[in-house]
Amino acid sequence: MDKKEKKQSKQRFGLSQKIFLSLILGIVAGILIHYFMPAGEFRDEILVEGIFYTIGQLFIRLMQMLVVPLVFFSIAEGCRNLGDTETLGKVGSRIVIFYLFTTALAIIVALALASIINPGQGMNINVGENSFEVEGSGDISLSETILNFIPTNPIGALASGEMIQIIVFSVLVGLLIAYMEDRMTTLGNIVTEMNDLMMGMTMWVMRLAPIGVFFLIARTFATLGYDVILSMISYMLTVLGGLLVQLLLVYMVLLASFTRVNPINFLKKFFPVMTFAFSTASSSATVPVNIKTLEEMGVDKKISSFTIPLGATINMDGTAIMQGVAVVFIANVYGIDLTMTDFMTVILTATIASVGTAGIPSVGLITLSMVLQSVGLPVEGIAMIMGIDRILDMARSAVNISGDATGTIIVANSLKAFDVEKYIRRVEKA
Repeated sequence: MDKKEKKQSKQRFGLSQKIFLSLILGIVAGILIHYFMPAGEFRDEILVEGIFYTIGQLFIRLMQMLVVPLVFFSIAEGCRNLGDTETLGKVGSRIVIFYLFTTALAIIVALALASIINPGQGMNINVGENSFEVEGSGDISLSETILNFIPTNPIGALASGEMIQIIVFSVLVGLLIAYMEDRMTTLGNIVTEMNDLMMGMTMWVMRLAPIGVFFLIARTFATLGYDVILSMISYMLTVLGGLLVQLLLVYMVLLASFTRVNPINFLKKFFPVMTFAFSTASSSATVPVNIKTLEEMGVDKKISSFTIPLGATINMDGTAIMQGVAVVFIANVYGIDLTMTDFMTVILTATIASVGTAGIPSVGLITLSMVLQSVGLPVEGIAMIMGIDRILDMARSAVNISGDATGTIIVANSLKAFDVEKYIRRVEKA
């Protein structure tokens, strides 16, 4: 058994190495193509927007294909394993409180840091200079948000990918299967087997990750180069600074305070998962490897199989940081002063907007339009940050899934479902 576990560990480590190597090679290839290959139809249309775009998007499509069934069956299986509403209530209430608390805290960190650095100050662009429209943008209503938790048509919610409605429906399915266990043996086995199937399918897709990552990153840098990145450096550094504060101070302090484990060891063991999330810019794609890694670190799978898919949907701290910084940046660019009331509105709106957001690349730009409208800022400002959003999206995805894992460990520890000795053994071997 030990030999088998060691072999599996080596295989996973080998995959993370390949992904990281593909990331580096993609950056190098993209920069070389951008600066040293002559512009023209072959470079721009055939290579970058043809081959690179198509192969990269094929990988993204494979991940998107898995999101809905993966979330549905993993949460239903998790609720079924928890067994009763009391246990689910304890796990669910604690993890949701953690997720909402850290999301609100992330926005506060972002607004504070952005107010100090003041990215975009002095640009003085007039409203209307950039023409931009985000599909699906609109005013956020708290009552509508709450009502939208319940699907009027569960099949329609599954078909259209309404994530928060899928979560509610899957929780009810899992609980009722557990409650009517004597009459639901066949259906329970189907849910378990479908969950295993989706986990296996996701791990299979992950074998293609090095190829997908290379073409995604190469296209990004071949398109942008250094020029656009350097022009937005103050905005980028502010977002990255907020992400580092959230990861190294907020999460690690909470982890050490509530579990008394060494957070540095957590970062060492969890780094391959963060690398994968960074490379793919998708929280949902990391769900299986996140659950598996936490299980190896001593977290009861009954807990993580519920909290991790939930976190991949509603816990978007990295996205919240981007939105907080973007609000200050766009306000500075257009010369608009924000009041304390505006800041409070941003904190509330961005926290609500993060709930039910699918964990797929660049979806944060859609919810950003809602946040901007809540404080009267021009949505056109999003056009200025779209070019570099892919790079920041990768970084905030890594922070998002780290928050999911941190909250899961804390909740599992509070319910005595976290094996600290196993954690210590595993991180020492990592």
